[in-house]
Amino acid sequence: VTKFHLILQFLCMCIHNMRCWVCVFQNLVKYRQYMSGLLTPPYGTPLIEPHIPHRPTKPITQVPSEKILRAGKILRNTILSRAPHMIRDRKYHLKTYRQCCVGTELVDWMMQQSPCVHSRTQAVGMWQVLLEEGVLNHVDQEHHFQDKYLFYRFLDDECEDAPLPTEEEKKECDEELQDTMLLLSQIGPDAHMRMILRKPPGQRTVDDLEFIYEELLHIKALSHLSTTVSIFKNTTHHQKGVFNQGEEGTSWYIILKGSVNVVIYGKGVVCTLHEGDDFGKLALVNDAPRAASIVLREDNCHFLRVDKEDFNRILRDVEANTVRLKEHDQDVLVLEKIPAGNRVSNQGNSQPQHKYIVMSGTPEKILEHFLETMRLEATLNEATDSVLNDFIMMHCVFMPNSQLCPALMAQYPFPSQGTEQEKMDYALNNKRRVIRLVLQWAALYGDLLQEDEAAMAFLEEFYVSVSDDTRMIASLKEQLPELEKIVKQVSEEPKAPQKKHKVLLQLFNTSDDRTQKRQPIRGSDEVLFKVYCIDQTYTTIRVPVSSSVKEVISAVADKLGSGEGLIIVKMSSGGEKVVLKPHDVSVFTTLSVNGRLFACPRDQFDSLAPLPEQEGPSTGTVGTFELMSSKDLAHQMTIYDWELFNCVHELELIYHTFGRHNFKKTTANLDLFLRRFNEIQFWVVTEICLCSQLSKRVQLLKKYIKIAAHCKEYKNLNSFFAIIMGLSNVAVSRLSLTWERMIANTVRTVKFCRSQSFNPDAALTNKNHQDVRSYVRQLNVIDNQRTLSQMSHRLEPRRA
Repeated sequence: VTKFHLILQFLCMCIHNMRCWVCVFQNLVKYRQYMSGLLTPPYGTPLIEPHIPHRPTKPITQVPSEKILRAGKILRNTILSRAPHMIRDRKYHLKTYRQCCVGTELVDWMMQQSPCVHSRTQAVGMWQVLLEEGVLNHVDQEHHFQDKYLFYRFLDDECEDAPLPTEEEKKECDEELQDTMLLLSQIGPDAHMRMILRKPPGQRTVDDLEFIYEELLHIKALSHLSTTVSIFKNTTHHQKGVFNQGEEGTSWYIILKGSVNVVIYGKGVVCTLHEGDDFGKLALVNDAPRAASIVLREDNCHFLRVDKEDFNRILRDVEANTVRLKEHDQDVLVLEKIPAGNRVSNQGNSQPQHKYIVMSGTPEKILEHFLETMRLEATLNEATDSVLNDFIMMHCVFMPNSQLCPALMAQYPFPSQGTEQEKMDYALNNKRRVIRLVLQWAALYGDLLQEDEAAMAFLEEFYVSVSDDTRMIASLKEQLPELEKIVKQVSEEPKAPQKKHKVLLQLFNTSDDRTQKRQPIRGSDEVLFKVYCIDQTYTTIRVPVSSSVKEVISAVADKLGSGEGLIIVKMSSGGEKVVLKPHDVSVFTTLSVNGRLFACPRDQFDSLAPLPEQEGPSTGTVGTFELMSSKDLAHQMTIYDWELFNCVHELELIYHTFGRHNFKKTTANLDLFLRRFNEIQFWVVTEICLCSQLSKRVQLLKKYIKIAAHCKEYKNLNSFFAIIMGLSNVAVSRLSLTWERMIANTVRTVKFCRSQSFNPDAALTNKNHQDVRSYVRQLNVIDNQRTLSQMSHRLEPRRA
């Protein structure tokens, strides 16, 4: 096992979730805090600063390991055999310390016993191993071994009458001494490093720091580092900054001494970094400009600087999979490395490439990250980073428009710090990135933004700000026309007031003319809908599609004259009843195929019964159906399915998955598309069960199989599987979308499918296509599985 892995294994036991090497040094130095509060002055000259409390400490290991316990016994017995004068009672300041050794004498003795001990520093580390596990102890419980006139006692000598080794034990110890020395020489450097890191910063000597650097440079991944140390002394005002926000990232820094402030334009100081902290890695990982400015808090600051090439070698060789960014001692951004395909090097070799993607973080920091890493040379029409697109699509889940719009506006203003040229350079690139993201966001949401007052107000304010800036920054003019076009498309009011929304009929047809192509249903569209009472009468209400149950109750109460104690119930044809919650929205399209809405007092809930009309048709349409071409039917079904699917905005998947009521948005188009599957399935079962003649049913089975085959030919898998499941008589009451923080994959698939054009083949249309078109768009079905099973058994009773 390499020394690096030993160090890493030890630190992982003490420091939570340290997974990447870029944090190793910072954690090594920070580890001093693990025991710093428990340190006591060494016996003799006090070296610890006065504010450190004086109290005894316990060994790191509560119970010594067998091999270290044995090593301590071998060393004690060998000393008693070869140099017994080293272990004796000693006096200091009129106090007697029993059976003690002196640290300097122990180091001298160890160097004389084995050729594997080359220096006093090495010997100190070997004795430190025994001290850490409590096999050797300082008389005042000091926790690190020192090559000084300090008193130490072996564990066996803690007892009053510690036995002396027998002749046989002396012989065994002589035989095992060299193996023991070799063992301690191998693990001593790690113990020595831990000892140094537990010291308070003021007690670390130059030799201590050099020892740490030498040990780190023995690690293979660090063997090539150009570890130049930059020292800032007596700096003037213009030298206070290590680097500025927006500059190119060329190095990674580790603070050896002193402290710095991390400053972000528009936010000021977001955190202060001290000894052992590092900064500058985010720009190197993202290959992006600096995300913040680093300002010295004091004159004498020391840094370890690692150049970009060396930093990348560390990441590659040590497999750093995670990079974390902190502000105010909290993780605000977590990046994880993933493969990014192969690229061809200058030598013609194919080399594996990796990139870092966002795994978690605060919404504001994720937004900043995407703005900082956005490539300005790409055009909106080109394929951009899928993670950025996912953010734009999914932001409503964790960063609604009311939060996103102010955050975007905050990223847009001119910076308040830096020289005029620095402010101008940073402002130009940052403003262009914000404009690019706003264009992508507005293009995705389209006219859905009309339903969001915060989004509309932001777009208007943003456009004015960009227009004003073009007077000072001519480079922004090239993006202004595209922004102006989108803003006008979204914010332009319809000329005729009556066209602000559509009025939909009971079955959500946009007009009585069923030959008209379907249009997407919006939340602001109004619907004429029947709500039934317990006596099976009904009242017709006119409300927006996105209305909540509370608003539906209010509309019903206006018609009935009283709404006290009313509840809204969703009832299926089979009699299943669900009381809708007041915050549920867009309930009209969530009904089953033959479902109805009922309004009644809560105490009359048990008396509700399905309407006779919910049972569906009593006769089939086989007479009409058998005259139609299977290919024509499949073709018209595909056209209609495409119209339904094309109306579904991918955002409806998000609203459906996380709950419409959380967004107060409608998923009407998605609901109708999903319900179409059940409708086709029940249509197959209904027609077969309503056909009383055996020969006719056989012909129906054949015809449905042909229709399914044609649907598959047209790549209409929605109708294809619905027909297959109908033939299998499997009831599907609903379709559920399974969310795994992978919903974005489904959303992207739907978006891609909607982007494909569908052009009906005019050659397939015959003279009676209007009848076929009308038929497939208005199917009458029985969706009660119990009724269908009873009808099936009447047609073909069970055999005895």
